[in-house]
Amino acid sequence: MHALYSFRRCPYAMRARLALRASGVAYEHREVALKAKPAEMLALSPKGTVPVLCLSTGEVLEESLDIMVWALEQNDPQAWLPRSADAWTLTRASLALNDGEFKTHLDRYKYPQRFGLVDGASHRAQGALILMQWQAHLARHAYLAGDQWGLLDACVAPFVRQFARTDRVWFDAQPWPNLAQWLSAFENSQMFAAVMHKHPLWVGTSR
Repeated sequence: MHALYSFRRCPYAMRARLALRASGVAYEHREVALKAKPAEMLALSPKGTVPVLCLSTGEVLEESLDIMVWALEQNDPQAWLPRSADAWTLTRASLALNDGEFKTHLDRYKYPQRFGLVDGASHRAQGALILMQWQAHLARHAYLAGDQWGLLDACVAPFVRQFARTDRVWFDAQPWPNLAQWLSAFENSQMFAAVMHKHPLWVGTSR
Protein backbone atom coordinates (compact mmCIF):
# COMPACT_ATOMS: atom_id res chain seq x y z
CA MET A 1 0.00 0.00 0.00
CA HIS A 2 1.24 3.48 -0.84
CA ALA A 3 1.48 5.91 2.09
CA LEU A 4 0.94 9.67 1.90
CA TYR A 5 2.32 11.93 4.62
CA SER A 6 0.14 15.01 4.58
CA PHE A 7 -1.02 18.08 6.50
CA ARG A 8 -4.62 19.11 5.95
CA ARG A 9 -4.16 22.84 5.38
CA CYS A 10 -0.91 22.75 3.38
CA PRO A 11 -1.70 23.81 -0.21
CA TYR A 12 1.01 21.54 -1.61
CA ALA A 13 -0.42 18.54 0.22
CA MET A 14 -3.92 19.62 -0.75
CA ARG A 15 -3.15 19.52 -4.45
CA ALA A 16 -1.45 16.15 -4.13
CA ARG A 17 -4.57 14.78 -2.44
CA LEU A 18 -6.74 16.24 -5.22
CA ALA A 19 -4.79 14.34 -7.88
CA LEU A 20 -4.72 11.12 -5.88
CA ARG A 21 -8.48 11.33 -5.46
CA ALA A 22 -8.99 12.03 -9.15
CA SER A 23 -6.81 9.07 -10.08
CA GLY A 24 -8.56 6.68 -7.71
CA VAL A 25 -5.20 5.30 -6.56
CA ALA A 26 -5.56 3.73 -3.11
CA TYR A 27 -3.21 4.90 -0.37
CA GLU A 28 -2.88 5.15 3.38
CA HIS A 29 -3.32 8.72 4.63
CA ARG A 30 -0.86 9.69 7.35
CA GLU A 31 -1.74 13.07 8.84
CA VAL A 32 1.28 14.65 10.52
CA ALA A 33 1.89 17.58 12.84
CA LEU A 34 4.46 19.86 11.24
CA LYS A 35 5.80 20.83 14.67
CA ALA A 36 6.34 17.16 15.58
CA LYS A 37 7.19 15.37 12.35
CA PRO A 38 7.31 11.58 12.67
CA ALA A 39 10.70 9.93 12.46
CA GLU A 40 9.50 7.63 9.69
CA MET A 41 8.70 10.58 7.45
CA LEU A 42 12.04 12.28 8.14
CA ALA A 43 13.87 9.05 7.39
CA LEU A 44 12.15 8.89 4.02
CA SER A 45 12.42 12.61 3.28
CA PRO A 46 14.90 14.56 5.41
CA LYS A 47 13.69 17.90 4.00
CA GLY A 48 10.78 17.55 6.42
CA THR A 49 8.00 19.05 4.32
CA VAL A 50 4.73 17.57 3.09
CA PRO A 51 3.50 15.96 0.98
CA VAL A 52 5.62 12.82 0.82
CA LEU A 53 4.36 9.73 -0.97
CA CYS A 54 6.06 6.44 -0.22
CA LEU A 55 5.17 3.97 -2.95
CA SER A 56 4.63 0.29 -2.24
CA THR A 57 7.84 -0.33 -4.20
CA GLY A 58 9.80 1.76 -1.67
CA GLU A 59 10.27 4.67 -4.06
CA VAL A 60 9.69 8.05 -2.42
CA LEU A 61 8.13 11.08 -4.14
CA GLU A 62 8.89 14.28 -2.25
CA GLU A 63 7.34 17.00 -4.43
CA SER A 64 3.63 17.62 -4.85
CA LEU A 65 3.79 17.95 -8.63
CA ASP A 66 5.70 14.67 -8.91
CA ILE A 67 3.01 12.98 -6.81
CA MET A 68 0.24 14.46 -8.93
CA VAL A 69 1.77 13.46 -12.25
CA TRP A 70 2.62 9.97 -10.97
CA ALA A 71 -0.95 9.42 -9.73
CA LEU A 72 -2.54 10.67 -12.95
CA GLU A 73 -0.18 8.58 -15.07
CA GLN A 74 -1.54 5.54 -13.22
CA ASN A 75 -5.12 6.56 -14.00
CA ASP A 76 -6.53 9.80 -15.37
CA PRO A 77 -10.27 9.25 -15.89
CA GLN A 78 -11.07 12.97 -15.91
CA ALA A 79 -8.24 13.83 -18.35
CA TRP A 80 -6.44 16.23 -16.01
CA LEU A 81 -3.03 15.82 -17.65
CA PRO A 82 -2.18 18.13 -20.55
CA ARG A 83 -2.65 16.32 -23.84
CA SER A 84 0.13 17.82 -25.98
CA ALA A 85 3.69 19.10 -25.71
CA ASP A 86 2.46 22.67 -26.22
CA ALA A 87 -0.12 22.25 -23.47
CA TRP A 88 2.57 20.94 -21.14
CA THR A 89 4.79 23.93 -21.96
CA LEU A 90 2.02 26.37 -21.09
CA THR A 91 1.12 24.43 -17.96
CA ARG A 92 4.70 24.39 -16.68
CA ALA A 93 5.09 28.12 -17.31
CA SER A 94 1.93 28.85 -15.34
CA LEU A 95 3.02 26.51 -12.55
CA ALA A 96 6.38 28.28 -12.35
CA LEU A 97 4.54 31.59 -11.94
CA ASN A 98 2.26 30.17 -9.22
CA ASP A 99 4.90 28.26 -7.30
CA GLY A 100 7.52 30.99 -7.67
CA GLU A 101 6.48 34.64 -7.82
CA PHE A 102 2.90 34.22 -6.61
CA LYS A 103 3.89 32.00 -3.67
CA THR A 104 6.55 34.54 -2.68
CA HIS A 105 3.99 37.35 -2.53
CA LEU A 106 1.40 35.12 -0.84
CA ASP A 107 3.77 34.22 1.99
CA ARG A 108 4.76 37.84 2.61
CA TYR A 109 1.16 39.02 2.42
CA LYS A 110 -0.11 36.35 4.80
CA TYR A 111 2.87 36.29 7.21
CA PRO A 112 4.63 39.69 6.94
CA GLN A 113 6.18 39.43 10.41
CA ARG A 114 8.06 36.29 9.39
CA PHE A 115 9.88 38.36 6.79
CA GLY A 116 10.49 41.45 8.90
CA LEU A 117 7.75 43.46 7.21
CA VAL A 118 5.40 45.93 8.87
CA ASP A 119 2.52 44.60 6.77
CA GLY A 120 1.92 42.66 3.60
CA ALA A 121 0.19 45.40 1.60
CA SER A 122 2.78 45.71 -1.15
CA HIS A 123 2.94 41.96 -1.63
CA ARG A 124 -0.86 41.76 -1.70
CA ALA A 125 -0.80 44.29 -4.53
CA GLN A 126 1.85 42.37 -6.45
CA GLY A 127 0.04 39.08 -5.91
CA ALA A 128 -3.15 40.71 -7.14
CA LEU A 129 -1.47 41.52 -10.46
CA ILE A 130 -0.92 37.82 -11.00
CA LEU A 131 -4.49 37.06 -10.00
CA MET A 132 -5.61 39.54 -12.64
CA GLN A 133 -3.73 37.44 -15.19
CA TRP A 134 -5.74 34.42 -14.05
CA GLN A 135 -8.90 36.57 -14.26
CA ALA A 136 -8.12 37.53 -17.85
CA HIS A 137 -7.61 33.88 -18.76
CA LEU A 138 -10.81 32.80 -17.01
CA ALA A 139 -12.74 35.49 -18.85
CA ARG A 140 -11.92 33.56 -22.05
CA HIS A 141 -11.87 29.97 -20.76
CA ALA A 142 -13.92 28.06 -18.22
CA TYR A 143 -10.80 26.84 -16.40
CA LEU A 144 -7.11 27.59 -16.17
CA ALA A 145 -6.46 24.33 -18.02
CA GLY A 146 -8.87 25.31 -20.79
CA ASP A 147 -12.36 23.98 -21.38
CA GLN A 148 -12.32 21.57 -18.44
CA TRP A 149 -10.77 21.37 -14.98
CA GLY A 150 -7.26 20.01 -15.16
CA LEU A 151 -3.86 19.68 -13.54
CA LEU A 152 -3.19 23.42 -13.60
CA ASP A 153 -6.46 24.24 -11.84
CA ALA A 154 -5.77 21.67 -9.12
CA CYS A 155 -2.25 23.04 -8.64
CA VAL A 156 -3.22 26.71 -8.42
CA ALA A 157 -6.58 26.65 -6.62
CA PRO A 158 -5.25 25.83 -3.11
CA PHE A 159 -2.90 28.83 -3.28
CA VAL A 160 -5.55 31.24 -4.57
CA ARG A 161 -7.79 30.00 -1.76
CA GLN A 162 -5.09 30.78 0.80
CA PHE A 163 -4.61 34.25 -0.67
CA ALA A 164 -8.37 34.89 -0.60
CA ARG A 165 -8.77 33.70 2.99
CA THR A 166 -6.13 36.14 4.26
CA ASP A 167 -8.71 38.96 3.87
CA ARG A 168 -11.87 37.63 2.28
CA VAL A 169 -13.73 40.95 2.42
CA TRP A 170 -10.96 42.63 0.41
CA PHE A 171 -10.69 39.69 -2.00
CA ASP A 172 -14.42 39.62 -2.68
CA ALA A 173 -14.40 43.36 -3.44
CA GLN A 174 -11.85 43.06 -6.26
CA PRO A 175 -12.73 43.20 -9.98
CA TRP A 176 -12.12 39.57 -10.81
CA PRO A 177 -15.59 38.00 -11.12
CA ASN A 178 -14.47 35.01 -13.17
CA LEU A 179 -11.65 34.21 -10.77
CA ALA A 180 -14.02 34.54 -7.79
CA GLN A 181 -16.56 32.24 -9.45
CA TRP A 182 -13.85 29.69 -10.29
CA LEU A 183 -12.58 29.74 -6.70
CA SER A 184 -16.07 29.49 -5.22
CA ALA A 185 -16.88 26.50 -7.42
CA PHE A 186 -13.71 24.80 -6.21
CA GLU A 187 -14.38 25.55 -2.54
CA ASN A 188 -17.93 24.22 -2.81
CA SER A 189 -17.06 21.14 -4.82
CA GLN A 190 -17.39 17.55 -3.71
CA MET A 191 -13.75 16.88 -4.51
CA PHE A 192 -12.60 19.70 -2.22
CA ALA A 193 -14.80 18.47 0.62
CA ALA A 194 -13.41 14.97 0.15
CA VAL A 195 -9.73 15.96 0.33
CA MET A 196 -10.34 18.25 3.31
CA HIS A 197 -11.78 15.47 5.46
CA LYS A 198 -10.19 15.62 8.92
CA HIS A 199 -7.93 12.72 9.82
CA PRO A 200 -6.53 11.93 13.26
CA LEU A 201 -2.80 12.44 13.63
CA TRP A 202 -0.87 9.43 12.47
CA VAL A 203 1.13 7.76 15.22
CA GLY A 204 4.30 6.20 13.85
CA THR A 205 6.00 3.09 15.04
CA SER A 206 9.33 4.70 16.01
CA ARG A 207 10.00 5.51 19.62
